[in-house]
Amino acid sequence: MSEPVLTPGDLQRFINEAGIAAEIVPMPVETPTVAAAAAALEVAPAQIIKSLLFQIREEAVLMIACGETIVDRRVLADRFGVGKKQVKLADGETVLRITGYPVGGVPPFGHREAVPVLLDRAVMAWEVIYGGGGDDRTLLRLTPAELARATQATWVDLARLE
Repeated sequence: MSEPVLTPGDLQRFINEAGIAAEIVPMPVETPTVAAAAAALEVAPAQIIKSLLFQIREEAVLMIACGETIVDRRVLADRFGVGKKQVKLADGETVLRITGYPVGGVPPFGHREAVPVLLDRAVMAWEVIYGGGGDDRTLLRLTPAELARATQATWVDLARLE
């Protein structure tokens, strides 16, 4: 890949330029998973959002859901009018190419390429949420309303608990 990997500094610049009410939170430990981030912040896993990149046929779509939620590919397939086998979680190389960030630190916005964003309604249950901050030692703190505004997301009921 010829373009450099984006960093929390790049995310901070995007936040500043876009006027987003969000805070970069450097962490003293690695937080590449929902469980690790929740433990480090001493919050519920559901308060950690995950930004998952899916490939639906050839189109990339970002799904943002609460950390403990399993995203049901059938629901995505139904939404986009395709078979379940045409909905795939993007691999690490694809995630890096499209978002500019490595898996484990993908923020919900500020990506290299603009992609449609779907936001699970369950995220609204929290006053404050935390997402990827650009790498596995940085998180992003913001409100669900600001997340929806910054991503221009479509609110959906895509996820289910397991």
